[in-house]
Amino acid sequence: MVKVPINTEYITLGQFLKYMKICQTGGQAKQLILEGRVKVNNVIELKRGKKLRKNDIIEVEGITYIIK
Repeated sequence: MVKVPINTEYITLGQFLKYMKICQTGGQAKQLILEGRVKVNNVIELKRGKKLRKNDIIEVEGITYIIK
């Protein structure tokens, strides 16, 4: 599990995917999310604007991340 520290109240799912260099652009992030390849707290998430807060768990391409 990869721990991801953030210094704000939340980060959106699209921003998170770019921040972690999983996607290079917002368009790539949107496509990845719409294909159902991203889970937040063990549920497939289809909204790019989903707010991720501390202790949320994100799973992408078999890698698990936790917001700290």
